[in-house]
This record gives sequence, C-alpha cells and structure tokens, in this order.
Amino acid sequence: MSGSTFVGMPSFPKAAHEAVGNTTLRANLRHATHTIRDKRAKAVAELDDWAHLREAGKQIKDHTLRHLDTYLVQLEETVTAAGGIVHWAADADEANRIVTRLVKETGETEVVKVKSMATQEIGLNEALEAEGIHAYETDLAELIVQLGHDRPSHILVPAIHRNRGEIRDIFAKEMGAWGRPAPEGLTDTPAELAEAARLHLREKFLRAKVGISGANFMVAETGTLVVVESEGNGRMCLTLPETLISVVGIEKIVPTWRDLEVFLQTLPRSSTAERMNPYTSMWTGTTDTETADGPRAFHLVLLDNGRTDTLADEVGRQALRCIRCSACLNVCPVYERAGGHAYGSVYPGPIGAILSPQLRGTASEIDASLPYASSLCGACYEVCPVAIDIPEVLVHLRERIVQGGPATRHGNRVVLKPAKGHAAERAAMRAAAWAFTHPGALRAGQRVASRTRRFHPRTLPGPGRAWSATRDLPLVPAEPFRDWWQRTHGDKESGK
Repeated sequence: MSGSTFVGMPSFPKAAHEAVGNTTLRANLRHATHTIRDKRAKAVAELDDWAHLREAGKQIKDHTLRHLDTYLVQLEETVTAAGGIVHWAADADEANRIVTRLVKETGETEVVKVKSMATQEIGLNEALEAEGIHAYETDLAELIVQLGHDRPSHILVPAIHRNRGEIRDIFAKEMGAWGRPAPEGLTDTPAELAEAARLHLREKFLRAKVGISGANFMVAETGTLVVVESEGNGRMCLTLPETLISVVGIEKIVPTWRDLEVFLQTLPRSSTAERMNPYTSMWTGTTDTETADGPRAFHLVLLDNGRTDTLADEVGRQALRCIRCSACLNVCPVYERAGGHAYGSVYPGPIGAILSPQLRGTASEIDASLPYASSLCGACYEVCPVAIDIPEVLVHLRERIVQGGPATRHGNRVVLKPAKGHAAERAAMRAAAWAFTHPGALRAGQRVASRTRRFHPRTLPGPGRAWSATRDLPLVPAEPFRDWWQRTHGDKESGK
C-alpha cells in the first residue's frame, strides 16, 4: 500500500464485478450490515430529539471548519500547556517520518496500536515495518485483518467480510508467529475466539512501552483527546505505555468540552447501536508520576494530507464533518454487494466515495471511478448523524471528473483536465444543455421520440451498453407532456 491507495487495485467497476461473484463475501456482508442497521434504527428511535442532535452536530462541525485555523492554534497551546508536544504533518510521508523518529528515540522496536483510520490512511504500519519496528493492532477486528495478511473492508468492523470459521482458521494458523499461539482445539464460538485474542494481546499490552492511537475528537478548549471503543483494548494502549503518539486528522477538532455532549450521543447510536460507548477514554497531557495511569510522554501529530484542499471546496468540504460512524456503509446497497475492498481505499462505502477522491485527487483510475460507486438512492444521507449530503457531493465530483475545472491540490489552485473515457458523457450533457435552453427544439425532439417509440431499441449502443446491460430503458410516452397538457388544460388556461 502506498499512502492510502492499495497498489494494484483496479477501478471500482472492475473490482466490484469480481466481488459480487463471491457468494461467501456477499452472505457475510448481508448478514452483518442488516443486523447493524436494524439495531441502529431502534437505538435512534429512542431519542425524541434525534433530528435536533443531528442538526447540532452539523452546525458544530461547520462552525469549526470555518474557523479551523483559530481552533488548531488554540489546541496546540492547550496541549502544550498540559505537557504534550504537537507536531504538524502536511502529508502522509511527513507524518510517517515524525512517528518513526519518535519511536526510534525511545529505543523500542515494538508498538501497540489503537484502531485508527488516520494511521491506515498514511500507511503507518508499513512505514514502521520498513524501519524495523513492529506495530501490533489490538482491536479484535484489526487483529484479524493483520493476522490474515488482509485489508480492512469496513470503517467500524474491519473484518466484516470474514465469518467465524475463517477467523478460527486465521487464529490457529497465524497467532503463533506473532506471539502467544491460539489454544489447542480452538472452535469458532465467539467466546472462545475472543478469549484467544485476549490472551494473545495481553502479553503485548504488558510488554509495550510505546502506544500509537488516533482520536475521535480533540477539544481545543482543554487540549483533551477522546477515543471511544467497545473492547477495552484502547484503554490498555492509552494508559499502560510510557510514550503515547496520537496521529489525528485536523478535522477531528471540536471547540469546547460541551460540544462532546452531542457527539457522544450520536456516534455510539449510529455506529454500534449502543446508548453510549462501553469505553470512552479521555486524556489531557501527561502524568507526572510513575504510579499514575497514563503516558509520561505524549505526542500529537496533526495530519493534513489533503484536508485543507478538501476544505477549499465549498460543496465537498462537508465530507470533513464525518465522525466515522459507518452508518452510511450499513445502508448502502452498493457496499452491501461489492464490499469494502472494491473501493481501493481505507475509507470504503459512500463516505469513502466522496472523501478519498478529495484527499487523494482524481488523477488515478481508482479515484476517478469512486464517485460513480453509488446509485444515488440517498439512504446514506438519511442516516448520517452530521447530515452530510453524500449524493450532492457525488454528483459534484462526477461533474469535476467529466468536465474538469478549478480545484485545490497541495494548497495551490489548479485547473483539472477532463478525465479520459468520458467524451460520450460530456457530449450527451452538452446536447441536453443545448436542448433545454431551446424550447422549440426540445418540443420537436419529444414529438419525434414519441412517434417513433415502437422502433426504439431495448439497449443502448456503444458506451451506453454498459448502462443498459443491467437496467431497463424507460419507455417513451405515447404523447409528450407538453402536448398532453395543452390538450387537457389548454382551454382552461385561455379562459374558454
């Protein structure tokens, strides 16, 4: 993996075409996503003020993004005052260099990690491995992915594409090479699998001197970082190591402690369908005694990596509201059938389809295809706890890919060229635009289409065949709407 792109991945249509043929994958995804979405709906229905919480979360995020420069400076001041050290990383390479250097300065060659999308985005594990440092994932699902030499396929449940039998086989085969082996006669019951992981990880927790995390939120007012999780592994990683390094995207900031009230209600209900997270860990700075919980050295790496470029896009910037709940994945009919690997990014599903092309640009075949990985049904927008209008951003990015135009890349204003392979689409859109601005031509075209409807093909020719191969072409009505309206209402409008 290079940065946040899975090297060698084809475009989404090609990867999805292969994925939908995997019946085991589709069964795993269908069972998991339907179970999570049903539980979420019940948890959300318990709150009479859910719509107000959703709007409050949106307003807090939008306000913060408008004043991001101010709050980031405030955060640096409060973290530093509490005993932490703040580092700024413009891109993935710089962030990896900073973290690698910090680990090397401790003299350690092993680190334990809390589940973190940001560190996956920058390829931190691979960067550490290249320098002889072993990073051990401690989240159960991330452990399964790591032991299986696999890739995450879901934001909340990275191993959602695996069933219990597959997990048992991975544990039995791989655990011994990474540490404590799996117990003899391990079965696929959840309790036994969880116990095997617990015993395997316990020795990692007790031995590690360095922990690496991300953060769900950063509070500018106090310099506090927040991690929410369900297993307790995060609590172990955040309190036992002597040195803690947190890599966090700059958009994860909230202005005040009080703002957390909104997100600590909406995030657990939208992600795990829980009323509150079993473990909510908060830390401010460092501890000054050997007997107290928490790190004696704390480093915060603030990651840009395309976020300020995204912020410059008035339509696309709403993707930065995302709190990584994964609700959009669990209701998306495309994700349910294609799975997360088809997106070629650590951010799969609807949010990945709008976030990855903005963070990475649309120059690659993968990223140029992601805004099309959607049916535009709108289910993702309906469940988003911060009201990100994902369909709106998808259409916006499609226009950018087809037409080109102004954008911001690496802090510079550039003009993107239209992507290859969309000439027919551009021609069709230009023809439609011309027709809609010339009513006479539009009316004549509608009448011709209606009178020749019996000769219309059932599939489109040329590039259009890819669209009509899986869809029925809509039938042209026997009479244009304009003619019908004139025939049925014309006399009334003229006063006769």
